[in-house]
Amino acid sequence: MAVLTEEQTILRDQAVSWVNADAPVSAFRKLRDSGSITGFAPDTWKSICEMGWTGIVVPEAHGGSDLGYMTFGLLLEELGKQLVASPLYASGLVGATALRFAGTDAQKQNCLPAIASGEAIVTLAIDEGPRHAPDAIAMSAEKTGSGYRLNGTKSFVIEGGSATHLIVAARSGQDIVLLLVDASATGLSREVLKTADSRGYANITFKNVDVAATALMSAGHGKATLDAILDRARAGIASEMLGAASAAFDMTLEYLKTRKQFGQLIGSFQALGHRAAELYTEMELTRSAVEAALQAIDAGSKDVPLLCSLSKYKVGAFLFRMSNQLIQIHGGIGMTDEFNAGFYLKRARAVEALYGGQGFHRDRYARLSGF
Repeated sequence: MAVLTEEQTILRDQAVSWVNADAPVSAFRKLRDSGSITGFAPDTWKSICEMGWTGIVVPEAHGGSDLGYMTFGLLLEELGKQLVASPLYASGLVGATALRFAGTDAQKQNCLPAIASGEAIVTLAIDEGPRHAPDAIAMSAEKTGSGYRLNGTKSFVIEGGSATHLIVAARSGQDIVLLLVDASATGLSREVLKTADSRGYANITFKNVDVAATALMSAGHGKATLDAILDRARAGIASEMLGAASAAFDMTLEYLKTRKQFGQLIGSFQALGHRAAELYTEMELTRSAVEAALQAIDAGSKDVPLLCSLSKYKVGAFLFRMSNQLIQIHGGIGMTDEFNAGFYLKRARAVEALYGGQGFHRDRYARLSGF
């Protein structure tokens, strides 16, 4: 485990206390059963904003605290343990990162303080099909006399139903460009999706959506900029996934210590004891990969792309296995909706594909390594 600064330790402890007291997994169950179309509870989001977590990667000049990605990752890990649903990741990390990397001065001044306060929810709209494919963007941004005209569809946009602004990746000639689009723009329509993990995804269609030239965030170097934004998004979601996986491990370990069969604790059975030891070892190796990616980002390392793909692959593989083991070791009770194990399994399957699944990152890691 990484050595934390005093500030990071305080924020992590704050997150642990708040999550366990105010946003346990039982609150997520209540949210799911409420039929919410936003995918998060307004009171939960308000509390997160009031604690200042939405400004962790926002510069101080724009109303944030600029505490870095390792700090943000610590918070996301704790939220992941209880499956806390909010726009914090999509807006506070991904949206804020995109504006920091590609936004104009005016865009930063207008949007970053609003992200930090929670007034704005800004999300990245990139994928156009069932798989993450940033090299296959087909959505068009046709130049007009006053700006750009957008046509195309973005699929499974996280927090797409509640976002106030969208950062849209589109193709303009030979370039990939990013444009900041108001979600209420004429010609933009949203289809809120009902998903297994009960979060706020949406398919978004752009039909002759005209935006001003000031909407342009990047030109010419859009692909490189987009890759940098996506790597930070991958490191962030890897942190949340690590939290979910570690909670699944703790639930499993507790069951091994308390469940009796044939008059004995099942944790005393050698096969299950060995399995738990193997899972713990795998979890700690995964933690090392996740923390290495976050630290590399904060240090400005040239290995960021490599480490972010390693992180997303490792945590994807471990969460997949750990969520399966959570169900299997609990047996029949693990299959029931009354038990929380199913929530972790469903979330595992959804986030494994977000910003690239195991196959995508295994291939990318090999290419970046020269194979």
